[in-house]
Order: sequence, then structure tokens, then C-alpha cells
Amino acid sequence: DGITLTKAADKTASALLRGARGNSGVILSLLFRGFSKSLKGKLEADGKDFAAALTAGVEAAYKAVMKPAEGTILTVSRLTADAARDLAEENDEIEYVLQHCLDTAHAALDNTVNQNPVLKKAGVVDAGGMGFCLILRGMLESLRGNDVVFEDGGTNEEADFGIFDSEDISFAFDTVFIVRKHDPDVDLEPLRKYLTSIGDSLVIGEDDEAFKVHVHTNIPGNALNEAQKFGTLELAKIENMRTQHDDILAGKHVQTTDDLDAIERELEEGEEQYCKSVKDYGVVT
Repeated sequence: DGITLTKAADKTASALLRGARGNSGVILSLLFRGFSKSLKGKLEADGKDFAAALTAGVEAAYKAVMKPAEGTILTVSRLTADAARDLAEENDEIEYVLQHCLDTAHAALDNTVNQNPVLKKAGVVDAGGMGFCLILRGMLESLRGNDVVFEDGGTNEEADFGIFDSEDISFAFDTVFIVRKHDPDVDLEPLRKYLTSIGDSLVIGEDDEAFKVHVHTNIPGNALNEAQKFGTLELAKIENMRTQHDDILAGKHVQTTDDLDAIERELEEGEEQYCKSVKDYGVVT
């Protein structure tokens, strides 16, 4: 359809940046940002090109994370990139490299439960690492001309999240936002330093047009205000992780910003009903 490898990589990186949710989502977008830069100008890629692109993505992701933690998507992607370079030396066919990379990625994913204390405590593997494995599988199946069908892996019923205390959460608000840059070459290091001073779990992903921030902080408004010095705020999502934790333990539905559309519809329906009552019966004070 006239879509070059370079264009496809650029579009994928941009879409992943804007659609990223949480820390792992932004890291994934950074992996593909490095991927797209490495493949720039190429019409096709062999095994060595894929290995180089994946390595560039991993390097970009590690640089962007404030405190890289092992047992996460970072570990899974790094070990996969290491394997890809060795595999490409054995056989430069892209399908060969992808197939065996997928084996390495799954092995690395299974081991995340032993590397990350939080995952080990809960008895689960890293969700971001699992997402990375699913994307690799999708790439392999697409290369083979197969439909990509993912089965629901379900949930680990034995995972015990009640062992965590909401008081362990130092910064309550999971804050994610997108800012359209005033200048494509804007230096985001001052913003990074500021956000590091008011929170943790910081990741900043960017492309030529915008940047996306994920940070945990107790003062999300300050984070948004500071970011607007570097561009125009387009979208923001702020969620209280302490409230979400308590709702999970209580067996309640966990409210997220994804529920906003439903909440808005409820408010609109309530307003329509109120207006109808006023029309039919007048206002009672």
C-alpha cells in the first residue's frame, strides 16, 4: 500500500506513545522510538537490522527511566536484544531471529517473578514484559502471513494483593499526560529534574511533535503546570492509587479515568431527567 518500513515504524512509535498507559506503556513506546530511528531510510530489514533496532530501543528506554528496575519490561527487552544480536550472527534471516527471540523473551518473562520483589510477593510476572512478548509474537505471525489471534490468558487466582498496604505507597497519584511541543528540539532535562524532585516512577517518552510523561506524585497539579512551560497540554490522566488499592481489597469496581465516558453519560442522563421534571412540574424549592 505504499507504506515503507520507515513510515510504518514511525507511525507505530507515535501511536504507542499516545496510547501508552502507565509506566510500561511509555517504556514500550520508547523501545519503538529507538526502533524507528534505527530503521530510518530502510525499505526492508534482515535479522541484523532487527537486532540493531531492538538494541537501539532498549538503550533509549533505559536512558529515559529515572530508576531502571530489573524484573520488568526493561529486563525482558534487554535480554531479547542481547539474544537477537547473537542469533543474527548465526542466521541473518529475520524469521529465524524473531522466532528464537520470542523463546528468549518468554524465558525472561517467566523469570521476572524471581527478580522483582513486588512481583515475587504477589506471585505474578511483569505485565509490561508480557505485553512485549505479545507484540513480538504478533510481528512473527504477521511476517508469516498469519492472522494474529491472542487468547485471554486469564488471571492468576492465587495472586495475593492483600499483602500490600496502601501506606506503602509514597506518592499517591498515578499521573500521565501528553504535551505538544513548542519546539521539536526542546530540552526536557529541566522538566525531568523537577519531576524527579516531586515524585518517583518517572518515565518521559517523546517524538518530534509531543512528549508523554508518567510519574507518581502527591502534587499532580504542579507536575502539569511545570510541563506547560515546554508545550501545550493535550491530555491528562490522574488516578489515586491508594483508593484503587482499597477498592480492590474491598472487592469493588476500581474507578479509573477509563470510566469517565460512562460517568459523563450518567450525568447527562440525570440532567435530562431533571430538565424533564422541571418542564412537567415546575421547580419546587
